Amino acid sequence: MLPIIIVTFLAVFFLLLALYFGVTAVTASPKYELKRRLQRLARDTGAQGMPEELRAEIIREIPPLDRILARLPLTRDLDKKLDHAGLDVTASRFVMLSAGGTVIGFVVIVLLSKSFLIALGGAVVISLLPFAYLSFKIRQRLDKFTELFPDALTMISRSLRAGHSFTSAIQLVGEEIQDPVGELFKTAYEQQLLGLRITETLSNLNERIESLDLRFFTTAISINNDVGGNLSDILENLALTIRERLKIRRQVRVYTAQGRMTGYVLGVLPVFTFVMFNILNPKYESLLYKEVRGLYVLSLAVVLQVMGFLVIRKIIRIRI
Repeated sequence: MLPIIIVTFLAVFFLLLALYFGVTAVTASPKYELKRRLQRLARDTGAQGMPEELRAEIIREIPPLDRILARLPLTRDLDKKLDHAGLDVTASRFVMLSAGGTVIGFVVIVLLSKSFLIALGGAVVISLLPFAYLSFKIRQRLDKFTELFPDALTMISRSLRAGHSFTSAIQLVGEEIQDPVGELFKTAYEQQLLGLRITETLSNLNERIESLDLRFFTTAISINNDVGGNLSDILENLALTIRERLKIRRQVRVYTAQGRMTGYVLGVLPVFTFVMFNILNPKYESLLYKEVRGLYVLSLAVVLQVMGFLVIRKIIRIRI
């Protein structure tokens, strides 16, 4: 019996391994990446420079599941959010991985706890984890972009003063600045080589990351392209403004550090105390989760705790 189990396990393992390497080989090919970029560009209604006939033809080649997800309210902007996060995964694959993880987590919790309600609650939490991770990656990528973007503006300004063309300055930023700034500007330069105007390719970057600084930059480029002016000085002043704002933001984080720590302590302390009391004296708080009234009290405490944490977070969160 044991050899049969081992052989079955190895067969399933190598089958999954072969499928993984097959999918990886396909998704890593330049043809797949080009097709995915065209599909993303075709779905972006704000993207410029693509004829409607070509857009319609590309949309028809999008897989059915991706088209269905694009129509649903909850997953309509999922592909755009994945692009904003810099994750190299399609919306359909992200949903399937999330659903698979939720089902596996539900089965494991049912087997361990023997309770359907606990497993259902755990499955809900597990299903929310991929979207929480997605939001974290979007925020992390945006923060890194904001930190590096002033250096890119300074590099473009100095390149223009040195006599280089604006297109050459964009190419230099794509080669010298770290990702995500370098990646986005490199994409804009490559799209310009394919025939799009450089102003259109830079405007299309606004669809790939939600940055107000980038919108200021693309607006300044569009205005300068229409009316003229000293673009080098404009970009230098914009870089200086962004750096000053980042400096103020860091100072605000220092001033609100005590408030943030207070929120974290007040959020964790009741949970820690409840767990420690259950470990040291299990009978002391058993009525809270064995009686109906106790469950009501615990539910009210959780709601008030979350509300308090959100209020503290709202107070110390200052937008600059």
